[in-house]
Amino acid sequence: MSDNGDSKRSDAITAGPSRAPARAMLKAVGFTDEDLRRPIIGVANTWIEIGPCNYHLRDLGEQVKAGIRAAGGTPMEFNTVSISDGITMGSEGMKASLVSREVVADSIELVARGNLFDGLVILVGCDKTVPGGVMALVRLNTPGLVLYGGSIAPGRWEGRDVTIQDVFEAVGAHAAGKLTDAQLGALENSACPGPGACGGQFTANTMSMVCELLGVSPLSANGVPAMVAEKGDVAHRAGQLVMELVRNDLRPRQIVTRAAVENAIAGVAATGGSTNAVLHLLAIAHEAGVDLEIDDFERISERTPLLADLKPGGRFVATDLYRAGGIGLVAKRLRETGLLHRDALTVTGATIGEAAGAAAETAGQVVVRPVAEPLTPTGGLVILKGNLAPHGCVVKVAGHEPATHRGPARVFDSEEAAFEAVGQGRIRAGDVVVIRYEGPSGGPGMREMLAVTAAIVGAGLGESVALLTDGRFSGATRGMMAGHVAPEAARGGPIAIVRDGDTILFDERNRKLQLEVSDAEIESRLAAWRAPEPRFASGVMAKYARLVSSASTGAVTS
Repeated sequence: MSDNGDSKRSDAITAGPSRAPARAMLKAVGFTDEDLRRPIIGVANTWIEIGPCNYHLRDLGEQVKAGIRAAGGTPMEFNTVSISDGITMGSEGMKASLVSREVVADSIELVARGNLFDGLVILVGCDKTVPGGVMALVRLNTPGLVLYGGSIAPGRWEGRDVTIQDVFEAVGAHAAGKLTDAQLGALENSACPGPGACGGQFTANTMSMVCELLGVSPLSANGVPAMVAEKGDVAHRAGQLVMELVRNDLRPRQIVTRAAVENAIAGVAATGGSTNAVLHLLAIAHEAGVDLEIDDFERISERTPLLADLKPGGRFVATDLYRAGGIGLVAKRLRETGLLHRDALTVTGATIGEAAGAAAETAGQVVVRPVAEPLTPTGGLVILKGNLAPHGCVVKVAGHEPATHRGPARVFDSEEAAFEAVGQGRIRAGDVVVIRYEGPSGGPGMREMLAVTAAIVGAGLGESVALLTDGRFSGATRGMMAGHVAPEAARGGPIAIVRDGDTILFDERNRKLQLEVSDAEIESRLAAWRAPEPRFASGVMAKYARLVSSASTGAVTS
């Protein structure tokens, strides 16, 4: 696949007398005959002007394209959508976030299929663009890679590093009278100092790490922060690398195997990563044809030590991890534990074991613990099941000890109603907050509950209140919070029939989420339950609500 006469996929668009009309249109925007004889590389860019996560990707795309040209290819850049979770959080707009993952994947697929690209580079930033990009790549199975735009630098406020997590928690502290208007305003003005995705081991950085451990991004490339000069060099090399993938015909499904997926899960567990990784890895595995179940996350997390001391449960942010040695250092630790499937391929052509073995550790770093001195002996994710979550739910235990909590249910049929109750001081120590009808279909779109969970923490109730929802959590959520409860309320899951005052048991040690009501009473309530009217009657939200699967299978729409 080159410009020397070998046939290539894009010839169906650009080669031969019959394609003169296509070439005429491409020449109208500046492509030459020489350009069109070369392999055509699609550069999918999730750039938007809304928020910092993807704002710098237009400049990064230029570096990628320069690398492609230098290696003998012709780049063709196109855009897809992106929804900023941090901006839409706590509003009706957040319903669009998870839906956008499917639109990202579908739109990249459509442009790539329509133009018969020979290779792909997918530039990603905010939360859903990362899994959406990977889903498209493995679905198309076109030689290519994913490049993450990098993390934002931490802000400084009152003498300490802060992230967007601190702002969300400050809202709860402000509502509780613990923070003045001036303090909240100063924090708001300081937390996000420039371009880049949210700075802790929240969803974007978790999924960036997943890309490296899956092998669809070069190890330690994604972890270079957004505004570090080295990021431009990384982007240029990514452009050159995609040409090697095209020439060697190394395809994504040769890389995204069961072993690679297990490596990614181990990385999430070892770093206290976002619960959203469960949802997204199930979806990626589905697209790649890899058999994966929600219980696999529990099995792998149980054998994986928590090694990285990262926010939201720990002390450090993504830029600290970069200076310590990056995801390469995490992979090196997993290699030392024997938990890394070392023979899994990566886009560089090297195995993940070879790449991890070459990773460097900064002397004196304290971000990633030695294998012999983990933060906890098991990983940061647990899967709970029981009569409230027959198909499972996800809890992140990084940042708190696995515990038991029994308390009365405080039931809300929307995120807004729960947030209002927290803000008005109507949630008490010992309560179990239940937020339902926020699942993939019921929401629709499975909103993240960071506004509520952060408000609970900010109000000083983080250690004494539990929460469960058929919605999702942000990677910045911490505390005893169970998300992805399945089946969801809108499809008749038991969460739909919980009543105020019912006793609910969280038992993280024994992996149980239990409604302490008799089986007969549960059956009686379910028999009387009636599904609510869909919240959207038309448009993309209605279509998504009809098509989407359970969170326990990745909330996919195929």
